[in-house]
Amino acid sequence: MSDTSLQELKHQLKAFAEERDWEQYHSPKNLAMALIVEAAELVEHFQWLQQSESKNLSPEKHQEVAYEMADILVYLLRLAERLDIDLLDAVQQKMKINADKYPADKVRGSKKKYTEYQND
Repeated sequence: MSDTSLQELKHQLKAFAEERDWEQYHSPKNLAMALIVEAAELVEHFQWLQQSESKNLSPEKHQEVAYEMADILVYLLRLAERLDIDLLDAVQQKMKINADKYPADKVRGSKKKYTEYQND
């Protein structure tokens, strides 16, 4: 387990890209596209698995999934750095919005979207 903060990791990733002269390719558009490609690669590992199988991956498959998730985080952090977005702050704000949209007393155990119960 690492004690590296998101900010430290963003700096490491920026330095990594700068050392390779990749900043020229890391536009928000390109990073967003790369992120979705990696998300698709993650999903591919679960395609056609039964739900129980998806919870019990082999050690090899588990490691492959971990690497895909790492790739997603790398691109997400690079995108946040390029757009000057504080992800931790954005998550906190989004959780407040979600708490209002999905009050626990109305949605507990429900899979409905907030628009389906808003007027209840």
